[in-house]
Amino acid sequence: MSQDSQILTAVVPESATGKRFDQALVLIFEQYSRARLQQWIKAGRATVEGQQRKAKEKVYSGERITLSVEADVEVSWQAEAISLDIIFEDEEILVINKPVGMVVHPAPGHHSGTLCNALLHHVPQAENLPRAGVVHRLDKDTSGIMVVAKTLRAHHFLVDSLQQRDISREYIALVNGEMTAGGTVDAPIGRHKVDRKRMAVLNEYDSGAKHAVTHYRIRQRFKGYTLLDIKLDTGRTHQIRVHMAYIHYPIVGDPVYAGRNKIPKDCSVEIREAVQAFKRQALHAYQLTLQHPATKQQMSWQAPLADDIEQLLSQLESL
Repeated sequence: MSQDSQILTAVVPESATGKRFDQALVLIFEQYSRARLQQWIKAGRATVEGQQRKAKEKVYSGERITLSVEADVEVSWQAEAISLDIIFEDEEILVINKPVGMVVHPAPGHHSGTLCNALLHHVPQAENLPRAGVVHRLDKDTSGIMVVAKTLRAHHFLVDSLQQRDISREYIALVNGEMTAGGTVDAPIGRHKVDRKRMAVLNEYDSGAKHAVTHYRIRQRFKGYTLLDIKLDTGRTHQIRVHMAYIHYPIVGDPVYAGRNKIPKDCSVEIREAVQAFKRQALHAYQLTLQHPATKQQMSWQAPLADDIEQLLSQLESL
């Protein structure tokens, strides 16, 4: 096996029992696209209990899947000379502070100027990695720390670490309302049943519902607002934003889940204007802790708060 080849194994979970082989692979190996996984099934690089199966055949809980992964060219996005705020870099990984407004992956309406475009310029070999080495996402208007793989070995290690919850991700969020104590939100998340562009808390038995756990504690209190430290056990799309809105403490400025910002009646004109002008979610990925893919050393980094959140907090302190 070449240096850039990997054999991945997994056991079919209860949530995938009875599903088509290709559908189960998408659930289990989220880092790869459905199209690529289907190609690997056809090429015989994905097997169940050592036997080849067609994409439409069903798999069942407890069956062992083996996937042979090669470092094929995974992306066709264009490299762009976009500067990156690099916190740490070596031969295996890259840790960056993503700015507000940067999209992670190219998508309809965002074909250029993304983190992936920047990565392909900074790390040309990233074209051989799934999603240019990106193993987790931040929303366009969420700032903060991210880790990116530079090798296939590092990519598989980090994806596995995320699935095993061995990577600690901590956030800072400013929410509407005055909390009295921290807590935990344990509520499944999936696509909204009507608005498919949004996520929502679902019943655990609903189709598409995925287990999601968010821990939060109070960092600082303001009149009408609370600054939180948030830690994720899982990494669902919009998880923090959905969970905070679910417990009626939506993130300040969240254009999708917060509704209209509630502003204290007796605040100054300056603070009122500052809160009303804050048009993105006041959410920042603050700290990342993980085991290094090669050295296995435990490492931790922090990304300073984005300037716009710092300015808003300074004004709220005067309330």
